[in-house]
Amino acid sequence: MKKKEKYLISPNINDKSLITELQGFDENLNLVTTNVINEKSLTIFLNNQEIVTLMTIADYPKYLAIGYLLNQNMLKKNDKITRVEVDKELNVVVVRTKRKTNYENKLKKKITTSGCAVGTVFGDIYDEIKNTKLKSKKKIKHKWIYEISRQINHTPSLYLKAGAIHGCAIIHNNKPLIYMEDVGRHNAIDKIAGYMFLKNITSSNKTFYTTGRLTSEMVIKTIKMGIPILISRSGFTAWGVVLARSSNLTLIGRAKGKKYLTLSGEKRIEY
Repeated sequence: MKKKEKYLISPNINDKSLITELQGFDENLNLVTTNVINEKSLTIFLNNQEIVTLMTIADYPKYLAIGYLLNQNMLKKNDKITRVEVDKELNVVVVRTKRKTNYENKLKKKITTSGCAVGTVFGDIYDEIKNTKLKSKKKIKHKWIYEISRQINHTPSLYLKAGAIHGCAIIHNNKPLIYMEDVGRHNAIDKIAGYMFLKNITSSNKTFYTTGRLTSEMVIKTIKMGIPILISRSGFTAWGVVLARSSNLTLIGRAKGKKYLTLSGEKRIEY
């Protein structure tokens, strides 16, 4: 199946702005040429207020900015976005809304997370997540779990081309729909959140897959998006599991081959 038929959106692995060719030496001191991922700063503004500067591959800055603001409770689901301005020379995105915004006090409660490329969440997010219960009755078949892993592993990707990057995907049943990559897994999911918001894609019947660890930040973003099932080929953190259990999120980790481990929400799995 061709890439453009498989995903609604995915990284352009042939985009030369995302990768740099560098020369180095292998273990036998032979001169070799290799691909490395380009990493850039991206500053996000909401109206006239600077919110955050992220390190990213910057392939979908519009979706990243909107998704980040949504997952940080700075954009509301019913907000009307009047304009999104992207300045590629200054590495700046400005999201403008009809509603006036001021998050000066909120920005003082920033928490640096365990996310690679330095993730952030804000203090009030934890309080919201503790009071959130995912009510979706979405089920996932046992065999779909390893079918999903196999399809993601065979996806043409920047990871296969250069490494040093994480991938995230949205799946309906066992069919991948959206695939994003970035130096930080939190950036990849934020890009997905922004895309789904602008395209009005329903989240309550979807599964989210990440190549990264199942940390509290990844669990929080999944719950914020209203996705009931989260899968990773990597492991868990205890706090991530606690948040998943309290919010009724199905949490499946160490999904490799036909093996996996479920630490929350096992009732959604059909054996």
